[in-house]
Amino acid sequence: MPEDTAAMDAVYCQRPDPADPLAALRFGERPHPEPPPGWTTVRMRAASLNMRDIATLRGVGVPSQAYPLILGNDGAGTLADGSEVVVHASVGSAGWAGPEARDPDRGVLGANHQGTFAGYATIPLRNAVPKPPELSFAEAACLPTAWLTAYRMLFTTADIRPGQTIVVRGRRGLGSIATALIAMAAAAGIEVCVRADAADHALALRSGATVVTTADEPLPPDLDAAFDAGIDVADWWWPIEALRPGAPIVCSGYRAGAITAFDSVAAARALHTLVFAEHRLVGSGMGTAEDLAALLAFLVRTGLRPTIAHEFALRDAIVGVRAMLSASTTGKIVFAI
Repeated sequence: MPEDTAAMDAVYCQRPDPADPLAALRFGERPHPEPPPGWTTVRMRAASLNMRDIATLRGVGVPSQAYPLILGNDGAGTLADGSEVVVHASVGSAGWAGPEARDPDRGVLGANHQGTFAGYATIPLRNAVPKPPELSFAEAACLPTAWLTAYRMLFTTADIRPGQTIVVRGRRGLGSIATALIAMAAAAGIEVCVRADAADHALALRSGATVVTTADEPLPPDLDAAFDAGIDVADWWWPIEALRPGAPIVCSGYRAGAITAFDSVAAARALHTLVFAEHRLVGSGMGTAEDLAALLAFLVRTGLRPTIAHEFALRDAIVGVRAMLSASTTGKIVFAI
């Protein structure tokens, strides 16, 4: 625990602002956290920005009584004994014994609990995952949300193996989950096709894709799985004709819009194919602490590292948030603490 001051620098949201998230952002002093039983305190060294932080500033998915709330899902730092750890962002509910990814009442740091954009953060003991020395604090801080979600989609949910072929869809740009999917699959010896706007093809190729297409071009046949970080209820079946029988469509989120009945000819045809080719439409969450440990080992083994677009001081967090809102960066935005 910190020993010399009663307050610490933090980036937080006093009150959400749905119309102007930047106006809700604050940098200033917040009380040092006191860990409850079974939790520990991490001296934060680096944290990374996610769209979840923007949602917290807007008040989306956060109970009103949680504010004022320190932002930040992801990060890396040290424990009181000097051990270097990566902060796992998903917090299981009291009494839950299974994987936290399947806990219906799980919370997230920076949304349901005080987050990582501060000098110190409190987390459950099991959420302090040992950081390999091969990764810097900044690199490790990029992993627990987007990269962990992508890792679980690929290797836990879909169980994709080297030599197989997959397709990844980017919609409205290739975000951090999509680029992580591409990079990890390529590093594991998996062939990657990417369906994205032409403006994103160069990024897809740099990330490790071997084939890139637009929505108007056909996909390669007999694909082993399709991955979508933001599935749209209007066309969730987009890759279904190119999948081999039994192959899954894996999604980690969905686009805003009403969940409607199958009320179109295309949807009805896709449902027929889903059933009789025994495809699977599979949801995939953020991952567990065990998944995070496996992801860290994978990066050490392959030499793969996340791309860091910008690294700012914590007090300059508004610059990073503004960059994310403008979609002007490719790669993770990291705050040094």
